[in-house]
This record gives sequence, C-alpha cells and structure tokens, in this order.
Amino acid sequence: MQPTIVGLQSIFDEVWNCLVGEEVGIVGIYGTGGVGKTTLLKQINNKFCNELQGFDLLIWVVVSKVPNLEKIQEDIGKKIGLNNESWKTRSVQEKAGDIFKILSSKKFVLLLDDIWKWIDLTEVGVPIPNSKPVSKVVFTTRFFEVCGTMNTNKDFKVEYLTDEEAWKLFEKNLKSEVLEHPDIPQFAEVVAKECGGLPLALLTVSRAMSCKKKPQEWRYAANLLRNSASKFAGMGKEVYPLLKFSYDSLPSDKIRSCLLYCSLYPEDFQISTQDLIECWIGEGFLDDSNRSGAYDQGYYIIGILVHACLLEEEKHYIVKLHDVIRDMVLWIANDIEKEKENYLIGKWVGVRKISLMGNTITILSQTPKCPDLQTLFLNQNQLLTVNDDFFDFMPSLKVLNLSLNYVLCKLPIGVSKLVSLQYLDLSRCTLIQELSVELKSLTNLKCLSLVYTIFLKTIPRQLISNLQRLHTLKMFGCEDSVLFDGGGEILVEECDCLEYLNVLSITLGTENALQRLLSSVKLQSCTQSLLLQGFHESTSINISALVTLKHLCELRIDEWQGSDIVNVGDVQKISELSSFYSLHDIRISDCYSMRDLTWIVFIPNLKTLFVDYCTAMQEIINVEKLGEVPEMTSDLIPFQKLQFLRLDYLNNLKSIFGKALPFPHLKGIQILDCPKLKKLPLDANSAKEHKMVIKGQEEWWKELQWEDEATLNAFLPCFKSETW
Repeated sequence: MQPTIVGLQSIFDEVWNCLVGEEVGIVGIYGTGGVGKTTLLKQINNKFCNELQGFDLLIWVVVSKVPNLEKIQEDIGKKIGLNNESWKTRSVQEKAGDIFKILSSKKFVLLLDDIWKWIDLTEVGVPIPNSKPVSKVVFTTRFFEVCGTMNTNKDFKVEYLTDEEAWKLFEKNLKSEVLEHPDIPQFAEVVAKECGGLPLALLTVSRAMSCKKKPQEWRYAANLLRNSASKFAGMGKEVYPLLKFSYDSLPSDKIRSCLLYCSLYPEDFQISTQDLIECWIGEGFLDDSNRSGAYDQGYYIIGILVHACLLEEEKHYIVKLHDVIRDMVLWIANDIEKEKENYLIGKWVGVRKISLMGNTITILSQTPKCPDLQTLFLNQNQLLTVNDDFFDFMPSLKVLNLSLNYVLCKLPIGVSKLVSLQYLDLSRCTLIQELSVELKSLTNLKCLSLVYTIFLKTIPRQLISNLQRLHTLKMFGCEDSVLFDGGGEILVEECDCLEYLNVLSITLGTENALQRLLSSVKLQSCTQSLLLQGFHESTSINISALVTLKHLCELRIDEWQGSDIVNVGDVQKISELSSFYSLHDIRISDCYSMRDLTWIVFIPNLKTLFVDYCTAMQEIINVEKLGEVPEMTSDLIPFQKLQFLRLDYLNNLKSIFGKALPFPHLKGIQILDCPKLKKLPLDANSAKEHKMVIKGQEEWWKELQWEDEATLNAFLPCFKSETW
C-alpha cells in the first residue's frame, strides 16, 4: 500500500489521475527549492514500480542545474539495454537515434527530476508525446517558465504546507518522549511555524531538535528562529544554500538586486507591485528613459521572481516574500556587505538601505549621519514629530517612505533639502495639513504619493507643476486642498503641465473638473485611479465618457445622489471590446439613491467589486435593463474575471443576478448587513476552479436559499462566520 505523504497527498492524487486517466503527454511539477517536488516525483516513481498501469518502461533521470545530455542519454540507455562500452563511444546524435528507435515502439513514463532550463527532448532521443499520447514525460523544476518552454500539457504547483500539515510533518520526526514534557509543545508549535511550511526547513529543524527534552532549549530555538534563523543549526548550511541556487540562477544582477530590495518589508507584508516598482525606479534599478518602459520592465522582473517561486502572488497586483525566502534573502544581503548593496533592517549604520517600518517609533530627535543612505523606510510607525534637521546628513537619499504615520501632523522642513530624492510616500499621513513651498527644491522627484492625506488643505500653487520630473502622482482620496477648489480643476491644470507624467491617481468633485481631465490627451493616457467624490450639482454621471481613459484600473464613486450612472443608450459605447479593458477594481460608496450597477457587466476584466452604504440599491445587475440592450447581450455572462465581491450595508438589496453564474475565478464573497439578500447566484458548478471563501453573519447564512441540495453541500465548507 502506498504510504501517505504529509501535505502532498492531494497533489499526488491529482498528478497520478492525470497520468493514468487523462490525455496529457508532458506534465510539469514546479515550486520553490525544498518544498517537496522530488519527494512527490519519488512517490510517483514508487507507485509505477508497484503497478506499471500498462506502461512498458519506467525511467528516472536526475537532470540538475547544468544539464548534461550525454549523462541523460546514458541514464535512459541503462533502462533500455543500451549500456555497453561501444555504445558509450557513439556521438550524441547517434545515441539519440538509437534511443528514439527503441522508445518509439514502447509505452514509457520518463521522470526528469530538477530541470533548470529547457531541454530539447528530441536531441536526447525522446519521442515527444503527441495530442493522444501513449507515453508520459513528467519533470520537476523551480521555475514556472520552464513549464512553458517544455510545452507542458498540465502544470502543478507544489505549495508550502499549511500550519496543520507542517505540524504533522514536524511532530513525525521528533522522538515521542520529547513532547511528553507539558511545557515543550507550546514552544515546539512556534518552532514549527517559524519554518514557514517549507518541508526542507521542517525536516532540518526537527532533526536538530529531535532529542531536546528541556523547555529552555525549545524556547531558545523559537527565539533564535524568530530573530536570527540563519544561526540555527542546519539552516545556514542546508536550507539557505539550497534556496540560494534559485537566487543565483536569476538572469541578472539587476533582478537579484530587485529581490534583495523586497527584504526591506516585514514578514508577511503584502507588497503593492506598483509601489515596489516605483521604489525600484527611485533606486535606479530600472531604466526610466521611456515613461512606460520602466513600469513594463518592473512587471517583467516581478514575473521572473514569481515564476522562480521567490516571490508569491497574493492577489491582483500584490506580492509577498515568504518568511523562509525572506530569511534566506537577508542571509544573502548580510553576507555581501562588501558589495555595493548593503542592507540592514532596523539599525543606524553607514549603510545604503534601512528599514525601520512597523516599529512603533514615536519621535525621531537625533540627526544621524548617513552619507551613503539611499533608501529609508519609516512607514507604519506612530511618528508624532520628526526633527527638522533629521535629514541634514542624508545627501544621497533617493527613496523615503513615511506612509501610514497617522498621527504625524507636520512634514519636517528638512525633507526639502533631500535634493537627490526621487520617491516620497506620504500616503495615509492623515493629519498632515500642509506642504511647504520649499518642496519645490525636490527637482529630481519622480514619484509623489499623497493618497488619503484627507486633511491636507494647503498645497502651494505651482508646487506640483514645478516638480517637472514627476512620473507618478497619486492624490486618490486627497480632496480638501486648495488645489481641489472647483472640484479639482486647478489640480488637473497643474498635472497637465508635467511633461513626464505616466501614472496619475486623482480625486475629482465636479463635472467640469472631469471634463477638463478628459480633454487632455496626456491625462487620458496616464490616469489609472479615479475617485469621483460628490458631484452634487450633477443628476447623472456619464460613465461612458470614461472609455477614453484606456489605462484606468481603479474607479471609485462616493457620495453621489443620483439614481443612474449610465443610460441604456450609452451601454453600446461601454460594451465595445476596447472599453475599460484595464479597469479591474470598482468601489461604490454612500450613493444613497443609486438603484443598480447593470453597466458593470460590460467591464470585461473586473476583478474586485465593493459596494457599501447604497441604501436604495435592490439589485446589482438588472436583468430587465439588459433586455433593452441590443442582441449583443443575449449570450452575455457577467463576472467572468471577478475574484472578490464585497457587499456591505445594502439594506434593500435583494439580488446580485437573476440566475446562477459560473464565476470561474471567484475566490471570495463577503456579505455584511444585507438582510434582504436571500439567494446567491451560485449552483453546484459555480467557482469549480477555486476554493472560495464566503464570509458573512451566521444568521444571514442560515436563512440563505439554495438552488438545490447539491449547491448547499458544495458551498457549505466555504462559509466563514464573521461578526462585526
């Protein structure tokens, strides 16, 4: 009987069923180093050894980082009877012909472990499985891109273990008497959790701790792993070097520097990809001579890091550095202090990059001397004051992040002395009331974020327009400043003067201000986030006019009193394939007379929809309105790309859509205080590809009506009770 593999059984079953029951020829198994790919492949090998399932040959080959075609051919030759000395002297091409001749007449399974780059199977002599394959090729790799180059028919990612699975694997490798001491289990669970669900780390640490019977030893181990994991026995010699192979194999030093930069963020921090790219631009990692090219390059690099399993995609435009990978990256960064990139997290030393984010700092009264400092993260603290001379000896500073300091009332005048500064983030510094005119001296500034600085009332005229090198300006949720007089017309005029502006996030409050924005070809091309706040003098907002904003990603409408955002007559324009192609995030708040959002069915790539405090809304999509649209809507299926749906405080909402929808990408639904919503547009076939989470109040869940018993049973495990 096949033994159960801790944490890998479900993916093993999927791969096995794919190999013996589906018409696929090439299967890729990918994931980070030490996550269990080889273990999984060995189990597949063992099961085929026990039951060949009608195959004639089972072949196992270890490929490794630098593939050797002759070595691969010899390993295959041994299994098919080509192993004599005379055959070994033949050329690669001759061997390939011999192998091809034999394998073409066989039904074989070829298991290739540890592929790092594309291998031409025909050059080896392996027949490529066709569309109706009788043979199978299965390989493991750290890089998802290899799956593409190998032209796989199916790919499987080996994920990190859950906390429960990790504990089971960790406990399995301890001597039974170790956990008998009543004080050890609490520390042992912490130790296991610090391994981040990485099987290699769990096995390394559990072996080191297998005979430790004193709680003091376990407490020390927990603290060591939490604060200096590289010093723990085995981590710096077994775990990190294995992971470092992936780092070393990245295509360039630039990409390695971009990964190192991610270590400045704390554990489990969700990093905005756009913010990360803007920091990279500020640092000079990316070539910004082309306005949009730097962002494209940034997203390309993030893709490389994600496909190398060194960064994880959390959700749309959010990435995360896994705890163990972050520890490895810090281990690398601290090991190359002699190189140009010096990283220290939380220490004032003469280094190039310092992160003090999330340290509950309240006062910065000293005047540190950091002549080489380029990046300083002070965000997510509790700063009350920063001395005006704090920045006096930081002449090289390029990136300064002060965001999420909610109680900081004043920006220190010393910021204006940072003439090298290229990135300044003041987002969500909600108590800052003014920017000084001296900030005009920041002539090298490329990115300025003032997102949700809701009490910022004074921005001197011509300050924004004088920052001529700005590529990115974010003023989403910043509507109280003098530049917002007239609903934002003055602000729009200043933005239009910025020659290099490539990304604009802006709040507007009148139809005139919106028209001024839409009349600028430049601002049409760079507006990515738009908040329409108030529009009190307008009885309607013509959303169809926004189709000229080709790069609009995020749209929010707040405090509008009208009932219809778009007339049926304008739907034709919205429904054009090129319209709103980039728009993926919509939030509608405090629009008390709005009755429905039928127009959103024509947003082809909508991923997130959040509607709250719209008390007159009875349905999200009005099916009768759809019937008034020409025949193009007859086969329309809404929400094809939707991932997250949140509906809060919609007292009269009765329906989302009139019938069940497939929701192929839906990951989560949250419903709060929508007492009349008694049915969700789901059936047993909805959201089959994802493990959806449905959050709501217990009382609401109990009163839901379901399509049938099968639907209820399908979604019962998805519910998570939330109380507010």
